[in-house]
Amino acid sequence: MLVFWKEKLVLLAVPKTGTTALAEALAGRADIAINDPPELKHAPVFRYNRFFRPMFEKACGVEDMDIMAVMREPVDWLGSWYRYRRREFMKGKPKSTHNVTFDEFVLEYCKEDRRGFANVGSQAKFLEPRPNGTQVSHLFQYEDQSKIISFLNDRLGVDLDLPQSNVSPKMDLSLSDEVRDIFEHERPEEFELYRSI
Repeated sequence: MLVFWKEKLVLLAVPKTGTTALAEALAGRADIAINDPPELKHAPVFRYNRFFRPMFEKACGVEDMDIMAVMREPVDWLGSWYRYRRREFMKGKPKSTHNVTFDEFVLEYCKEDRRGFANVGSQAKFLEPRPNGTQVSHLFQYEDQSKIISFLNDRLGVDLDLPQSNVSPKMDLSLSDEVRDIFEHERPEEFELYRSI
């Protein structure tokens, strides 16, 4: 999570959406940069609302912070998690995806009680608005990097040059039509939110 005080902007770090590269490029420009622990670095809207928003309002007297986030196409997002958990050092660990196909990974993700290797959260839940009105005010598709960079350049008065960071290993992944249909049926909120951007 990055906080830009004068610009009244908070950048939430949705996992697997390129926010590590943004954090590396903008950490020196940010007034607050939270890199650890992961529970705070990747604070979703509900955690921001519960802990950070009250601090900004009560301690600092600022009530109108804009929230920015990035969302990745749902199948591509799961593909990034699958590849990330397939790194060599993950072999033999409970969260490894070495012994499952991508179809099996996505089917497991669709279950309510997932095994560890497919328990990667939810972009829709991460970005879910709160009853008090706290919500993401600037949501971008990961695939539209030029729009993300243009927004940040304009808002922060910077000229971003993004390094690649925390990149999952390259591999050819394809999801069967049948499993994609199951994914869209079981987790429609992921696709609906992405398509609404």
